[in-house]
Formats: sequence, structure tokens, C-alpha cells
Amino acid sequence: MTGRTPARFTADDYRARMERAVRAAGDAGLAGLLVAPGPDLVWLTGYAPPAATERLTLLLLTPDRDPVLVVPALEAPDAAAAAGAPALTLRDWTDGKDPYAATTALLDTGGRYGVSDNAWALHLLRLQKALPDSSYASLTEALPMLRAVKDAAELELMAAAGAAADATYEEIRKVPFAGRRESEVGADLAGLLRRFGHSQVDFTIVASGPNGANPHHEVGDRVIEHGDMVVLDFGGLKDGYGSDTSRTVHVGEPTDEERRVHDLVREAQEAGFRAVRPGVACQEVDRAARAVIADAGYGEYFIHRTGHGIGVTTHEPPYMIEGEEQPLVPGMCFSVEPGVYLPGRFGVRIEDIVTVTEDGGRRLNDTTRELVIVD
Repeated sequence: MTGRTPARFTADDYRARMERAVRAAGDAGLAGLLVAPGPDLVWLTGYAPPAATERLTLLLLTPDRDPVLVVPALEAPDAAAAAGAPALTLRDWTDGKDPYAATTALLDTGGRYGVSDNAWALHLLRLQKALPDSSYASLTEALPMLRAVKDAAELELMAAAGAAADATYEEIRKVPFAGRRESEVGADLAGLLRRFGHSQVDFTIVASGPNGANPHHEVGDRVIEHGDMVVLDFGGLKDGYGSDTSRTVHVGEPTDEERRVHDLVREAQEAGFRAVRPGVACQEVDRAARAVIADAGYGEYFIHRTGHGIGVTTHEPPYMIEGEEQPLVPGMCFSVEPGVYLPGRFGVRIEDIVTVTEDGGRRLNDTTRELVIVD
């Protein structure tokens, strides 16, 4: 991710997010949060420094002081221009100086801090060396729900990303499949996502025939043939928020078994969606979808979780999986994507992004879930 998120988020929005993060850290028994460049920093401040920088950049969120963003001096002008900059204090450092000394002076010598998952080991080890009595926990471990509940503006962006993915599917149905390589159709998908406003394409899975039995096949050199079932799974970021949808199409008329399996997955997807409502544990969504497939005798061929959260990244907590007892909360967004994968033969997956409402769920993808015939 590069650049800044859309201007619809104000300094007050970012201030509220940082205050919420500090409260959540305290509730989790943490002395504060250390946020490195990546999706957490963008979500909290609107600032996305150069992805390849090796210089220490770190947001310090603690209850005893205003937010502080430690940045290299040469990148301070960009940080100061971020939408969330008025809600924090910038502390820059110049090459040749010790950024860790300036950072650790603001921290509790024996504190336990949450650290964003993608922080460089180099930086964390230097902080540990300077503060040997400190300890650390990953944000996914300590605060898995930090970004999970979206506000109204975020939901608007999520819906727009979903609509762009839907428009992509409607167009890809019109292109030739038979006689073309999976990689060619994947390139079409990427181009369409960008055409409909995506700045970043994270994945374009085109899994034809026996390749469809591999859920993460992506694209290859296999030539798509008449009679193939083809799993399409694609998404990325539009205006800083994610899309992710799957549909399965067939080249020419399907067999009775192929139709039966597709109808089964569609029924399972509908059952997972209908299980969504506030207060229900995430695992219940997985159970609802999985039961349909298991009852039909295909349980061993549903080999992944039913869903994952999505927001400023395309995969994040919460996860719709057995054992996840986190209750659903209005504003959460996640995929519902059961599948059946028959080794050496074909696969089927149907996926929508769903957001939890006050009394149920709302799909952010609205294209047909029926089996579509393509050329």
C-alpha cells in the first residue's frame, strides 16, 4: 500500500481511532502500542511511509502522553502531510543519530507493549536491547479485533470495493475462456479490477479443471478446455479498503454431478450467510456452512475455514473457523466462502463479503451465485 487514504477521514477520525487503540491496549493489560509501517499505521494515522525504508518509523500509543510518531527527518514532511498528523506529535531523527534512544525514552522500562505484526525484527531487537525488562506481544495476538468493527465511512468504502469486484465479474463472464491460458484470464481480471478503481490487485485465482481442487492455485499455464469447471477468486484494495469474491463458472454445459456440487456449495454459502447476526460466535458461521456440505457426504472435501475478516487488508481477523468464539458485532466485515474440492477433477467455491448489521448480515457482493456458463 502506498500513499494516503482518502480525504474523507479527518484528523478527528484518526484521533478517535488512536484513543480507541489506547483504551483497548489498557483493557488487554498492555502499557501501550508500538505501530510500525503497514496497514495498522495507515488505519491509525493515514500515513504510509515508503515500503522499502529501513529507517525506524514507529507510532507510540501510551495512556500517559499524546500519540508520538518517530520518523526519519527526510520523511517528516510526508508524515506531516498525512490526514492524521494534527492528532499526533512528530519526532524526527537524522541519519547518524540513535533513533532507539529517542524512542525508548518515551517508554516504560518494564512495560509490555503490543507491536504491529510486520515490525522489523531489527528494530524490535534494538528496542529490547535498550529496554531489557520490557516485553512484547503481536497486535494480532493481543488485539485481534482492533480494526474489525468498521464505522459508517469505512463500510461505504467496503461496499464500493465490493461493487467494483462485482463489476469485474460481470465483465469477465463475457471474455473467452476455452483455448486460453489461466494466466491470460487472470490478467483480464487484474485489468478489470484496476479499470473499476482498484489501486492494488492482491490475487487473481483462475483454477480450471483439476486445478480447481487446489483452493490457492492462482493462475498457471494450463489451457482452459471445453468442459472445465473454473474457480475465479479475485480482489485487492480500492481507496484503501479490500474486495474479495469468488464465483465458479463452467465452460460449456456441465455434467449433472458438477451442477449438483455447485448447488451444494451455493446452499452452504447461503446457510453460512443466514447464520450471521450480532452475538453469534464466529465459529457458528463455519458450522452452518460446513454442516450442509458434510450432510451431503462431501465433508472431507471442504478443506479450509469458511471465512476471514477484511478491511484495510484483504485477510485479517476475525476468522470464521471452528474454535473461534469471538462474537459477531455490527460493523464487522468478513468473507463467507465454503468450497468443495475433488482431487484430480474439479473444485467449486462461492464467496461474498458480508457485514454484520443490527439484526443480521448484509452481503457486499450481489452477482448471481448460480452456475454461469461461459464460452
